[in-house]
Amino acid sequence: MSLGNLVNYYLTAGLVGKQVLRRQKRKQLHKIEQISLKGDPDLGPPLKATARMSELLSHQYLKGRYTEGVKKVAWFSSGAPIEILQALGFFLYTPDNHAALCGARKLGVEFSEIAESRGYPREICSYARTDIGSYFAGRTPVGKIPKPDLIVVSNNICQTILHWYQAMGTYLEVPVFLIDTPFLFEDAASHQIEFVKQQLEELIPVAERIAGKKLDWKQLQETCRIGKECSDLWMEVLQRAKAKPSPITGFDAFILMGPIVALRGEWSTAAFYREVLDEIDERINAGIGAVKKEKHRVLWDNLPIWYNLKWMSRKLAGHHIAVTVSNYTYQWAEPARYFDTSRPIEGMAKTYLHSILNRSSGYKLNHMKEMIAEFDLNGVLLHSDRSCKPYSLGQLDQSTKLLNELGIPSLILEADHNDSRVFSEEQVSNRLQAFAEMMD
Repeated sequence: MSLGNLVNYYLTAGLVGKQVLRRQKRKQLHKIEQISLKGDPDLGPPLKATARMSELLSHQYLKGRYTEGVKKVAWFSSGAPIEILQALGFFLYTPDNHAALCGARKLGVEFSEIAESRGYPREICSYARTDIGSYFAGRTPVGKIPKPDLIVVSNNICQTILHWYQAMGTYLEVPVFLIDTPFLFEDAASHQIEFVKQQLEELIPVAERIAGKKLDWKQLQETCRIGKECSDLWMEVLQRAKAKPSPITGFDAFILMGPIVALRGEWSTAAFYREVLDEIDERINAGIGAVKKEKHRVLWDNLPIWYNLKWMSRKLAGHHIAVTVSNYTYQWAEPARYFDTSRPIEGMAKTYLHSILNRSSGYKLNHMKEMIAEFDLNGVLLHSDRSCKPYSLGQLDQSTKLLNELGIPSLILEADHNDSRVFSEEQVSNRLQAFAEMMD
């Protein structure tokens, strides 16, 4: 570890970087205030918390530029158990978040085409194509991605992510550790929990060897405690949407979920979500809704359409539709009830087994029914995601059952979370208008 590396990490990325990012946050807050003063015919004022979130995530990416030679780096999938890596002091980076950021910056198609030219077909996940294409292009909107010393991936999200991370491990010549989570048709059985627990125990010596130090058990317990607190706070944020009018939309949640995915287990993340709750509670007390003249409250199923979030939000608000809740954002909230700081490894095994994407379509249907009742919803938007087939599986049957059993109309919206080549604004606009008329 050189003195220059330490100076760059703690001075440039730390002290100086924080000051620069604070100035950027102030500019963003000023912009939000101007938008709020100007007003919007359909949407409520933007959340100020988005400026703080940008600062938080930007600082993490900034530190990543200078972490080489200072900290060991671990890449992890968004559904992977990261507490062991955190307790060992790894710098953490998730390609899933990076791919979503590229999609939001409208770089998904450009990077996907680069990956496709290298033999990755359009049929696979656009997150994978975006991230792999960014690697081949040697470009990223975050400046520089730190090379990993270890990659940890869990298939509790999908199978594609395993092959994506294995490909990156091959290109970068670094070890890849898989956490294999059995698919759940019911709640996890004891033998399934034990199976995942043993894998986590096997990860410890591998991560210790790369980190160059032993795992401190008390530090692991504290990391799990903070992680659970972050998830509990995130759950509170999502639950606030039960208020009428809803102070936030599912689109707000898509944006605000960045820290719970990439930085859960950090004190800064817990502090951030407390700030979010304070701002939301102020809105509730003042009767401020995210959608003006809220008339319809609907659930969004599946991943967001990152490249068209603003357009979708505005289009739905124009029909007085508030996307009140998204089951996708609950992935980093609900399973946290299984965390057990007194038995952290077993608690992690239970938590990461119960990811919503690791559960049956029947479970997801029942989950939707519960949300419809809890949030007083009168419609469901199911994003049939072209390149996220596991999440889209069963949507036609779910749509039919919601109508027949609850009388709840739904719209299956065909698109892709990162690839805008399969999105038609005109077609979607017409279908959303018909959906609104169905609920009237």
